[in-house]
Amino acid sequence: MGEVLSQSEIDNLLAALSTGELDVEQMQEDSAKQAKNYDFKRPAKFSKEHLRTLEIIFEHYGRLISTNLPVYLRKNIQVNVVSSETVAFSEFTNALSNPVILGIINFQPLVGNVIIELASNIGYAMIDRMLGGQGIPLEKLRDFSEIEMTIIEKLMVVCMQLMRDPWKNVVEINPMMERIETNPQFVQVISPNDMIAIVTMNIKIGDIEGLMNICLPYFTLETIMDKLNTKFWFSTMKEGAEDDYEEHIEALLKRVTVPVKAVLGKSSVSVNDFLNLQLGDIIRLDSKVDSELSVFVGNIEKFTALPGSSKDSYAVRVTSVLREEKVK
Repeated sequence: MGEVLSQSEIDNLLAALSTGELDVEQMQEDSAKQAKNYDFKRPAKFSKEHLRTLEIIFEHYGRLISTNLPVYLRKNIQVNVVSSETVAFSEFTNALSNPVILGIINFQPLVGNVIIELASNIGYAMIDRMLGGQGIPLEKLRDFSEIEMTIIEKLMVVCMQLMRDPWKNVVEINPMMERIETNPQFVQVISPNDMIAIVTMNIKIGDIEGLMNICLPYFTLETIMDKLNTKFWFSTMKEGAEDDYEEHIEALLKRVTVPVKAVLGKSSVSVNDFLNLQLGDIIRLDSKVDSELSVFVGNIEKFTALPGSSKDSYAVRVTSVLREEKVK
């Protein structure tokens, strides 16, 4: 709805028109919509809605990086999405420095590769932290050594695996790191004129800041473009929130292994007797043969049992369950 004018404003406009202060033709020219040039050789295949959805996905991805990478680097990390844009792949590669850290990722089950570009100063800061330093980058850039590339590859694989969760509302992916390149000439994985979406993220490790660019080719995302909209995104989030996770959590807990031990008894011996123990010596315990044993789950006494055997193995038969936990 247009702006509603008051009666006094209408009177002033009519007065200005009658005196010639306002030119009607000039007003019509000013209000006409300006046409924008469109390059048909490089069509904009990503809409603003697509880019906004990608920003939402990688905002989630940034939170995962800032939570998981400090485990390896032992330093606080801040990650946030800076921008998203659509460019030709040639523009992306021409803007790359040398050396640069480029992770080529197979974005299964989608077709094609996704590229992660990590700024060199951030790479050197990560290497310095992993080797026990303060996380300070080099003053003068140089090529990475084989040992440094091994460290970078490990961290890049960690970052790559974190992509699974942010993308699950759109598609279940199984990313695999194909290789890491430091020379931009070796990353011609798609045609130079193909369009890509670039999501730029700012990474701050202590006082060191650098950029991470995620390059997403159009033909890789072409089959899921209809799902890259906020309406689909929030609808799938709502459906997921309504799911009952109780059975899922219970199933996960059932697979957790816990140590269980049955204590036959206790005894005190001198250090000298302990050092002189030989095969066949007898240690007298403080419990009787027919007395119940204490069974511990972890360090908590949970059961009482009687000793016995099962086939060729020692065993105990549970006689009671202790409801009150006794921490030992």
